[in-house]
Amino acid sequence: MLDPKLLRTDIQRVASLLAKRGFVLDIAEFTALDIQRKTLQVSMQQLQHQHNVNSKQFAQAKAQGIETDLLLHKLQQDSESLKHLAQQCTASQNKLNDFLALIPNLPHDSVINSDTAAGNVVIQTVGEPRHFNFTPQDHVALGAQLQLMDYPVAVKLAGSRFTVLKGVLARLQRALIQFMLDLHVKEHGYQEIYVPALVSPECLFGTAQLPKFKADQFAVVGGERSWYLSPTAEVQLTNMVRDSIIPLEQLPLKYVAYTSCFRSEAGSYGKDLNGMMRNHQFEKVELVQIVQPELSYLVLEEIRHHAETVLQRLELPYRVVRLASDDLGFSAAKTYDLEVWLPGQNCYREISSCSNTESFQARRLQARWRDSSGNISWLHTLNGSGLAVGRTLIAVMENYQAEDGTIRVPTVLQSYMDGAKLIA
Repeated sequence: MLDPKLLRTDIQRVASLLAKRGFVLDIAEFTALDIQRKTLQVSMQQLQHQHNVNSKQFAQAKAQGIETDLLLHKLQQDSESLKHLAQQCTASQNKLNDFLALIPNLPHDSVINSDTAAGNVVIQTVGEPRHFNFTPQDHVALGAQLQLMDYPVAVKLAGSRFTVLKGVLARLQRALIQFMLDLHVKEHGYQEIYVPALVSPECLFGTAQLPKFKADQFAVVGGERSWYLSPTAEVQLTNMVRDSIIPLEQLPLKYVAYTSCFRSEAGSYGKDLNGMMRNHQFEKVELVQIVQPELSYLVLEEIRHHAETVLQRLELPYRVVRLASDDLGFSAAKTYDLEVWLPGQNCYREISSCSNTESFQARRLQARWRDSSGNISWLHTLNGSGLAVGRTLIAVMENYQAEDGTIRVPTVLQSYMDGAKLIA
């Protein structure tokens, strides 16, 4: 959430920055809501002051034995008016909060305006796509040939946009998960966290999946409570500092978690319907860092490097893309996408997004830190996929395939597969 003070003092600049994202800020509505809130607040303060004056007069009159019926009646009227004004103030503040909750983050100064010809910029390409002396198959065809990827059974169990993996292919996915976790914990210094799959609406609001992206969430009702299936472990890991003040000596916080993730993919019908590219349920290893503001852009580069290391160890060709302003996620001030080469599709596809949200999520979460002088200010939160497991499995299958449909196991994964070198 943006700082309301920023909108009050420099709303034209804020509107200009948001326009780079394709978001039109309704200045008139914000101004009207803010004036209404301030007017009610001033009225309540004035009435409270008068009520305090009348209370003193009532106490003095009663002590002196003077008639107090009129003063008592006035105090009762003031109390009713204050109660009514308090309700109006709360309603007015809620309307303003609802308005603010739908405004995306401001892009960082280094983010290119999407109106320019450049748009998203490929800033680095690592590795050369493998040359095949045959026409490479995509993961759907490979999985069917191996009889280890079963979509008809997935439809029987849950419907479309789900996948059932069998045998050694399921094990290969598990090996990828373990490899990623080991790398990030042992070499990159993250603390592994196990989290619930169900999250509260407050958690989703804190990381800005609600209210903007409610249609993308799966709601779960149980008894008198309502939850949502987590769309990403970013939600749980970042919410660990909700309503907290973290002392400087505990920073940075570095969390990693493997979870199943769930998204309805609203608005994506007709896109990536084949295979595992865009399922309702998918696996992900998520990286989250929570840091003091002056370090957050150094940490963004660090998280990106940590995600890249997974691709490098797997010897998969990929490229790094710096997103332009209109491609930024709702919470992000700056984002790098990592795109892996998929020979079966003859293109690069996103496999990780690494973002700095600055204080945008922290304000929604009420997550702050205390410096060595005792001053308290907002934390910065960052996240990145390290990596999306299903898409990594696709990349391994397609890049390591042979003409006969077998798949070579990447060297770094063989120890997780009891030394197996081939999937056949």
